[in-house]
Amino acid sequence: MSMYLKLAWRNIWRNKRRTLITVSSIMFAVVFALFVESLERGAGDLFIDNMTRFHTGFIQVQDFRYEDEPSLDNAFFYDEDSFSERITANDSHIDFTVPRIETFMLAAGAEQTRGAMVMGTDVSGENRLNNLEDRLTEGRFFEPGDGTAVLGEGLAGRLDLAVGDSLILLGQGRFGMTAAGMYEVAGLVKHPMREMNNQLVYISLHDAQWLLSADDHITSLLVTPEHVRYADSVAEMLRSRLESDELRVLTWEEMMPELIEAIEFDRAQTRVMMLILYVVIGFGIFGTILTMTLERLREFGILLSVGMRRLKLALVVFIETVFISVLGVLSGFIPGFFVVLYFHYNPIMLGGDMEELVQEWGFEPIMPTALAPDIFLWQGLIIFIMTTVICFYPTIKIFSLNILNSARN
Repeated sequence: MSMYLKLAWRNIWRNKRRTLITVSSIMFAVVFALFVESLERGAGDLFIDNMTRFHTGFIQVQDFRYEDEPSLDNAFFYDEDSFSERITANDSHIDFTVPRIETFMLAAGAEQTRGAMVMGTDVSGENRLNNLEDRLTEGRFFEPGDGTAVLGEGLAGRLDLAVGDSLILLGQGRFGMTAAGMYEVAGLVKHPMREMNNQLVYISLHDAQWLLSADDHITSLLVTPEHVRYADSVAEMLRSRLESDELRVLTWEEMMPELIEAIEFDRAQTRVMMLILYVVIGFGIFGTILTMTLERLREFGILLSVGMRRLKLALVVFIETVFISVLGVLSGFIPGFFVVLYFHYNPIMLGGDMEELVQEWGFEPIMPTALAPDIFLWQGLIIFIMTTVICFYPTIKIFSLNILNSARN
């Protein structure tokens, strides 16, 4: 077998130009497939990341009645020291937790009134979750219990409020109690989701609990795993720990089934597009292999005429094509990695009508690529298998070759 390998390796470099053309066609196929797949994956990951980090979180702990009736009456008791210790104890996959209390209230400035979603949160945990302080456009973030608020830019514009102005919040607290408070606007943030940017008010968790008569209570505890792939295992662990507390644990997939359906539909579209891409790539590689085979028919005929068996010749030619396939796939990984890396840190900026449409959905108008090892593995494997199947053509041609006709050509 080693003799066949040596012979095949020498054969592919007898005509370097032909080999390099074939390897190049496979290489460009790999680069293109990697780019398309990573672009689709990156856009999907950004979509999920925006929805989870700025809205639901990856995992939520709630009162078991809260999902069906999202009311402050269904908030649950939260003691930061004991509860957090109980949640994170002996689980290295949990990174941190963020307590929140959320409700809808009327927000008013000097002349304007709008409905707003008031979110009381721990500023340090919120910033770790979504880097919210980096989106601060004016002023500063509040300190725990300092009686200030941070508004979304859109809501501030609707209320005609600026940093230093007074914000009035009016609504219903826990168990139907009246909730009213006045807060200084400490800062403005540009939220990436337009809907949230137009209605969100951040205040400290302590201020929100006092305003809503919900001392030591929260509506949800966001649990952030070290990586999104650990979300399901962490959720199962938390369910076993909290099963006797009338609390339920939900992952982001369970909280946003519509998002999952949208992602699956998008992935189905991508699979169809990738299938079309593979057909185009396959015909391109087949054309190269076909040309290479036709150029070597005389060579095959002479080898068979001097006594070389068809099976051995077919085996050598097949090994040659496998070598070329491997070289093409591996050589495609290098430029493919740098292309994916570049667009990962320099995402494609959408413009025109597409930019406005994406912003209407509440997302940043960018398309980054995803740096995921499995993309390289699967795309390389698919192109390799496809190329290997195409490379059966020369071996089939050898078994059906007419020695006299090929030797005359």
